[in-house]
Amino acid sequence: MEGLVYSFFAGISMALGALIVLCFGRPGKSLLSLILGFAAGVMLAISAFDLIPEAIEMGSIWHAAAGFLVGAAMMYVLDLIIPHAHMSGDLDGPARSAGEAENSDRKALRTGYLVFLGMALHNVPEGLAIGAGLESSPELGFYIAVAIGLHNIPEGMATAGPLRAGGLSSAKVLLLTLLAGMMTPVGALIGLIAFGISDAFVAAGMALAAGAMVYIASDELIPQSHGYHSHMANFGILGGFLAGFVLSG
Repeated sequence: MEGLVYSFFAGISMALGALIVLCFGRPGKSLLSLILGFAAGVMLAISAFDLIPEAIEMGSIWHAAAGFLVGAAMMYVLDLIIPHAHMSGDLDGPARSAGEAENSDRKALRTGYLVFLGMALHNVPEGLAIGAGLESSPELGFYIAVAIGLHNIPEGMATAGPLRAGGLSSAKVLLLTLLAGMMTPVGALIGLIAFGISDAFVAAGMALAAGAMVYIASDELIPQSHGYHSHMANFGILGGFLAGFVLSG
């Protein structure tokens, strides 16, 4: 039950991101950079100090290595099939394209639906990470959910931008971002069922979560945070890593 609660709040943070955009517009680059960097730092620390060591302890170094590679490969393949909408381009894109005559509302709306689909599918393995962490301890599952929730706030912003530019009402934009976010508890439920079979499955699941989170941090969060404000990105990454290290103690 805890897993579904944690993953629900991690998923609903996408709607929070959309609400921020709808009510206040895009936040400043420094704040976005700090949030993204902090989420990346927490993910890296949890992977290095909690998930991987526990995977080795519950299984073996080979379980950990295999699970880590599968987690990273899963995110990579998902990116190839349905490219993830990166925050830096998406948040700026609708504002720039609105004044361009060749971009119609219909094209913007189609883009928004593609972004929505990509975000929804990418949220499933993020939910798996929460489920794997909870199989180790409620605290670890909670920390992973917090990191993913921070990550999902800018994703909600990225989803809301093109949908709103395409002419959808604020209520429909919020509903779609909420639906995309709710794929996180779906993934968590799958993880709780699949990884609870045996210690070996739990070990592989925790390492899989680590591989997925390191990929997310490396492929999305760190580059995008530096794209907004390099120094704030470094402060966020260092602060997040330190927070994750302290929490793992």
